[in-house]
Amino acid sequence: TTARDMMKVNIVSPEKTLYKGETDSVMLPGEMGRFEVLQNHAPIISTLTAGEIVCRGSEDFRIEIKTGFVEVEHNVVSICVETA
Repeated sequence: TTARDMMKVNIVSPEKTLYKGETDSVMLPGEMGRFEVLQNHAPIISTLTAGEIVCRGSEDFRIEIKTGFVEVEHNVVSICVETA
């Protein structure tokens, strides 16, 4: 078997780390609507609105947020949020 390429995801709030792991894709609630980040996504920084973040991988992770922002660079997805 070949190892799948995964992205590293780190979701933090001002209080603590909410999720740290590897994932195939991340669905995010952006200002202009929901969008998905996949492997080798172009570098971006975007604000997030109220909604659900979904990390898909061997185990799915879901979290409701009020607001936040995301930075994607070199298959590392860093997300800072305020939780609902």
